Amino acid sequence: MEFVTLGKTNLLVSRTAFGGMSLDCKEIESAPDPEEMVCALVHQSYAAGINFFDVARSKPLCEQRLARALHGIRSNVFLASKTSSLTPDGIQKDIDLSLESLDTDTIDLYQVECDSEVPGLNCSDEGYKKLLSLKEEGIVSHIGLATYNHQTALEAVKSGLYETVQFPFNMLTEAGVLDIVKLCAQNDTGCIAMQPLNGGVLSNIPLAFGFLHQYENVVPVWGVHTQNELDQLLYFNSHPPVIDEKFQAEVEKVRDFFN
Repeated sequence: MEFVTLGKTNLLVSRTAFGGMSLDCKEIESAPDPEEMVCALVHQSYAAGINFFDVARSKPLCEQRLARALHGIRSNVFLASKTSSLTPDGIQKDIDLSLESLDTDTIDLYQVECDSEVPGLNCSDEGYKKLLSLKEEGIVSHIGLATYNHQTALEAVKSGLYETVQFPFNMLTEAGVLDIVKLCAQNDTGCIAMQPLNGGVLSNIPLAFGFLHQYENVVPVWGVHTQNELDQLLYFNSHPPVIDEKFQAEVEKVRDFFN
């Protein structure tokens, strides 16, 4: 397993991260025992070296299932969650609920979800101050921003207010998104890629994995739906695809198909 320091944080995380947002997906819900399946997926990931697990308050069942699966190994991994609230009271409510659901006293990376503006820069200064106070109190270790809006992500990186920024990045995103990735590296901001399979649009895991693996500062959060998906991710983590002209041609073929 390869590891990378996540921006200005002191978190040495696996370059392959486990996205817990899919732990309530139809594939898992249809399993004979969803809880057992989640535990098996998480434990297999942990055994393979994955130490970074990301979830959100908007998925309380996923938080609970992830907590059960991490029982006994919580102290050995880095746990990230998110709030979509921009008010101090809303953030406090969300962090309290997440701590309870995740069965933990602290969250290693707490991210505010915002698509329109950057809290602390253009809006909700009080909300940003609340995030800082949670960090000062030791309730969260680091703060980040998660957004589906690339312009918001760019502004967040430029602002220097957040230690990490999470945004959609995959081989179908527009070329300009690479500017955000490069700026993250320049500003020592942790770069977390959400939707590495473009929300399920992409099915070719070798291509998707290889594309993202080119960028050493990028930590993709892979939402795991099935055992087969996890097996592929772990295989290509140990055997990264060769990035050559043939690989690039295959990427372009997929881009042309969807465009």
